[in-house]
Amino acid sequence: MLSTFILFISLTSQQGFNKDLVLSDYQIKDLCKKERKKITCIKDYKNKRLNYLKGNRIEIPVIPFKR
Repeated sequence: MLSTFILFISLTSQQGFNKDLVLSDYQIKDLCKKERKKITCIKDYKNKRLNYLKGNRIEIPVIPFKR
């Protein structure tokens, strides 16, 4: 009984955790406001958000720091 309760709590906490880190539609539009191709930028961000919510891996570019 206790193990099922712990499993239930862990699964529900992971669901809420994923939803908190996702960009909203307004944030996506705000990020793509300055882009040259706004529509493709919005589609890319929405696809990345959908993949993240499904649990698939997403690519996050890392820009090296220059001094």
